[in-house]
Amino acid sequence: MAAGPIFAREALTAPRRFRHYLMRSGFISGLLVLFYSIRQATLGFQDLQLAGDVATFSNLTFQVFCFLQLTLGLFFATLFSAANVAQEKDRQTLILLLMTDMRNHELALGKLLASLLIVGVLLTVSLPVFCALRLLGGITWAQIVWSQAIIASAALAAGTWGGMVAFWREKTFQTLAISVMGVVLFVALAEAITAVIGIDNVVGYSISRLSPFRALSEVLDPLAFVTTGEVQVSSFGSVLSLLLLAVALAGITINRMRVWNPSRQMRMSAMETEVSVESVPSKSASPEKKHRTVWHNPVIWREMCTRAYGRRMIWIKLAYVLLVAAIGWFASRQAGTASNELVLGMLTSPAFAFLGIGIMSLLLLNAQAVTSITNERDGRTLEPLLITDLSAREFMLGKIGGALWNAREMIVLPVLLLIWMTVSGSVRTLTVENCSYLILSYLVLAVFAVTLGLHSGLTYENSRSAIGNSLGTMFFLFVGIFIFMLLLVEARSSFAIQMQSFIVFIGFGSLALYSSLTHKNPSSALTLASIALPFLTFYAITGFLLDGNLGVCFWICVAYGFTVIAMLIPAMTDFDVALGRNTQDVG
Repeated sequence: MAAGPIFAREALTAPRRFRHYLMRSGFISGLLVLFYSIRQATLGFQDLQLAGDVATFSNLTFQVFCFLQLTLGLFFATLFSAANVAQEKDRQTLILLLMTDMRNHELALGKLLASLLIVGVLLTVSLPVFCALRLLGGITWAQIVWSQAIIASAALAAGTWGGMVAFWREKTFQTLAISVMGVVLFVALAEAITAVIGIDNVVGYSISRLSPFRALSEVLDPLAFVTTGEVQVSSFGSVLSLLLLAVALAGITINRMRVWNPSRQMRMSAMETEVSVESVPSKSASPEKKHRTVWHNPVIWREMCTRAYGRRMIWIKLAYVLLVAAIGWFASRQAGTASNELVLGMLTSPAFAFLGIGIMSLLLLNAQAVTSITNERDGRTLEPLLITDLSAREFMLGKIGGALWNAREMIVLPVLLLIWMTVSGSVRTLTVENCSYLILSYLVLAVFAVTLGLHSGLTYENSRSAIGNSLGTMFFLFVGIFIFMLLLVEARSSFAIQMQSFIVFIGFGSLALYSSLTHKNPSSALTLASIALPFLTFYAITGFLLDGNLGVCFWICVAYGFTVIAMLIPAMTDFDVALGRNTQDVG
């Protein structure tokens, strides 16, 4: 095969795993639950007698499904491709692959297509759902074809970007951070440049073709973008542009693969070893080395005082600072306009922009935490820690403190942005009281993101599974909350009637959270947290839509704070069981 033996092996072995069928059936089940929830939220129990009402419902469901698929496709394509290569680097098996007779394109394309195999399977199994919506009316076959083409090409481009970054960077956290921020910045810049330049000229039109969300919006609602002439549902320019972008990124990866790997640091280490072996100096002539003093807790000392996550972290943090500055500038611009229109009927434009930066910050915090465990395991430094007298309390608190310290910009800058919005009046409803509630809730969510990352890193022995489960749980949690808020906005006039569908939606989320948190070491506290967290989040969302403030903050802190405690206590008390250690902790 053109993709090489790596993809051939993945294509042959993937169908033999139970999770392959579980993911396919779970994804379709999730779409059906969402279909039922949308139906109840918009139509309720009333009987439809007009074909136009059925077509309108079908069109709304199709739009929600398409945007959901595009968001999931971009995120998981980037995550899977980046984590797949990063795992090879952490385990130092990429060097062995480079020593084989596989050519560069076989290695690069094989890793890329093997990572995107799950995404492609999920896109394929969802086609019957879209065909069933076509039978209800409201959409055309051209919309189904072009929407799936946009989603597939965007996922391919995102996966190629994640693979290129993974081959380029050495540390897993750097890979994940650059990959996620790169996709967000790409979409944001494409939309911003299009909004400033316009699509009336060649440059603006060409850049607008690179935004998959804009292209999907044009396919789903072609009448909103065409004022004169015949309406044609087509997105050939966007699909071609995204495919060319994927080819360009793949070409760079293939061309630079053996320049980036092995890394310069590994080469210098090998050269120093050769020199030290060839000329061993006498003991009297060797210069006296000055050693640093290690703290009482060596775990947090390593996290805070060493370059455990690479030497180029400053560039990631600089990109993050620039992104937050751009969000602040956008908020100040929107504050000066007279428009009071709410985005999706829920939030003002500055608040919606802050929500985006907050979600990305929590994802980066989670990635920092989970990679702090997976790097130890893949680098075979976790086993030496297990034979020391290091207690579970020291290990967990050290990892939590190190993750919060290394990603401190992701905590401090959103808080400063909230304070600046309050002082400048960018959001009129953001008073000092509400700002304090938001800051407290955000800090609790930050601790939850870090604890979930550590919990997944300890639970899953495979690094790719740990990273995928941790970031996937966070992402699905945010996507579920966002979709649920949309349904609540649609069902404001008949909330009591739609209560049954909301309970089904929340129950499905509780089941998914239970399977994630109790994968290896189930406990009654984790079971209670899995049940309570979605319901308390539902209560907080309804309180927010009813203009609540203190109650929303309180229940967010209760729900996610209790989940943090439920994850930390087993990790500390059953530390031996979680890590496979035979000795008992002392102290």
